[in-house]
Amino acid sequence: MRITVFRQLMADEFGPGRAEILAKDHVFSGLGGRTVEQALAEGTPAKEIWRTVCAEFDVPPERR
Repeated sequence: MRITVFRQLMADEFGPGRAEILAKDHVFSGLGGRTVEQALAEGTPAKEIWRTVCAEFDVPPERR
């Protein structure tokens, strides 16, 4: 998954403003105690991050 696709999925699910805040500030245990931005910067695949976000926020399966 491309990072641009990941960012669009985040914006579609949470709204552009909230998606940006979640990516910068929310620490995910499923990402090893990192934020989305930290995980992306360290090379974690966007698809893996999206799965973690979906699990954390109970995104319905049809939108995963």
